[in-house]
Amino acid sequence: MDRLCGIDEAGRGPIAGSLVIAGLILKEDIEGLDDSKKLTEKKRASLFEIIIKKSIYHIVSFSAEQVDTLSISKCLQKGLQEIMATMPTQNFLFDGNSRFGVENLHTMVQADAKIPEVSAASILAKVTRDREMIAFSKVYPEYSFEKHKGYGTALHVSKIKEHGYCDIHRKTFKLKALEKTLFD
Repeated sequence: MDRLCGIDEAGRGPIAGSLVIAGLILKEDIEGLDDSKKLTEKKRASLFEIIIKKSIYHIVSFSAEQVDTLSISKCLQKGLQEIMATMPTQNFLFDGNSRFGVENLHTMVQADAKIPEVSAASILAKVTRDREMIAFSKVYPEYSFEKHKGYGTALHVSKIKEHGYCDIHRKTFKLKALEKTLFD
């Protein structure tokens, strides 16, 4: 039987930064895996290093500009297809309940908390994205990306009101707090 490739994403909801999708096959069991959102930043970073060593993985990233141009759904579809074309298996499980038009893909709600391969993919995607946002915080220090990672928090919205948008903001996302899309 083909080994399972777990797939998860990070960055579907933020208003800045990339969408990151990770797929992986575990070569060995790893203790402490869970949904990345349930783990501390320190625990995720520690597990990230172990996962890299004990898995076959592929990470796909779409910039804010690509998300704006293609749409979140199309980016997810393309990322899922790339992972499925790259990984040495025919057994794929994606966290959630949508296949985004991708054939031969199984889905499961909360798979990131139930299935080790999906938990590990969740951690790879989240840590990859968080590290990117920390790097962007050095390029755009006025936005405090290291604190909110591009999500639409009160702090982030206040920074947008003060400084306007920068190159890594998703221009098509509507901010209720600002009552307009970034293109308006």
